[in-house]
Amino acid sequence: MKTMILAAGRGERMRPLTDTTPKPLLAAGGKPLIVWHLERLAAAGFTDIVVNHAHLGEKIEATLGDGRGFGVSITYSPEPPGALETAGGIARALPLLGNAPFLVVNGDIWCDWDVARAPALAASLGPEQSALAHLVFVPNPAQHAGGDFTLKGNTVTLAHGGPTHTYAGIGIFHPAFFAGVCPNTPLKLRPLLDAAIPRGHVQGELHTGRWTDVGTPERLAELDRQLHTPISS
Repeated sequence: MKTMILAAGRGERMRPLTDTTPKPLLAAGGKPLIVWHLERLAAAGFTDIVVNHAHLGEKIEATLGDGRGFGVSITYSPEPPGALETAGGIARALPLLGNAPFLVVNGDIWCDWDVARAPALAASLGPEQSALAHLVFVPNPAQHAGGDFTLKGNTVTLAHGGPTHTYAGIGIFHPAFFAGVCPNTPLKLRPLLDAAIPRGHVQGELHTGRWTDVGTPERLAELDRQLHTPISS
């Protein structure tokens, strides 16, 4: 099963750190954020990785190379200056991702969700099975208290006054989910989800383990502190 790590964002809120370092290469717990993903994926048997990039993308390629040093094989999907947003970037990379469902992980998060579960979840996706995407959610963090969507069982619904959860930046997608998206036009993921959810095309689950959206220098520093602190038994 292939995996795409999204690494093309500019990281405006992380400036000045991201003026010289692409956000996925910022370090926490002694290693770059994206390396945590690569090591976790390799340990679970995921070795075919696609990484998109735009801002300072050459530094990402110079640091990660072909991936062999991390036990994986990396193919890069460069994007033009300004990048293509999440959906646009995935659509551009579809020729590298193949015809089967694939795992997508935001490069600027830290999460202990068990990626080894992805192949079984992927088996439930496809045009003949209605669902085209499986999203991982987390309890709403302080910086996103309003959440994104509602879960009813494993069905994702639009939030209409019910309890909400926040998209964790981890999802499994069938390529058909991105049908019709121009691969070279910037497009966020949210409009696609808003259109697909009422049709019953999106399922999901709530992850209650560790998760950090590294959106500010302060949250990066806090994650670094946590990763250097042993977890009490």
